[in-house]
Amino acid sequence: MEITLNHTIVPSKNNVESAKFYEKIFGFKFIKELGHFAVVEVNSTLTLDFDTRDHFSKNHYAFKVNDQQFDKIFKHLKTDNIAFGSGPYSDKDGKINNRHGGRGVYFRDLDGHLLEILTADNED
Repeated sequence: MEITLNHTIVPSKNNVESAKFYEKIFGFKFIKELGHFAVVEVNSTLTLDFDTRDHFSKNHYAFKVNDQQFDKIFKHLKTDNIAFGSGPYSDKDGKINNRHGGRGVYFRDLDGHLLEILTADNED
């Protein structure tokens, strides 16, 4: 059996607000509030479980997408005036990158976590 990541906890200032941000930008499905978590389905094997906290470190979450998904997510970023950029240290330069023959872009969520969408990785 292939080992898969089942869920990860994403710290946030407001779990439901953050979950709905990911639902809107990525098209993930907001499942429900489960105890102190707001759960979003990323795919058939992975959920993001948003947990409200007062203090937390900001993390980096990278999502591999196909070209159509990239276009749709990128359109949401532009429509919602979300700053984006070509790299982790240039996440507001208004550019995308073309690493490894694909496209990639970085942006921040409501809590300051660095998000990345990419269409190709080192193995492609």
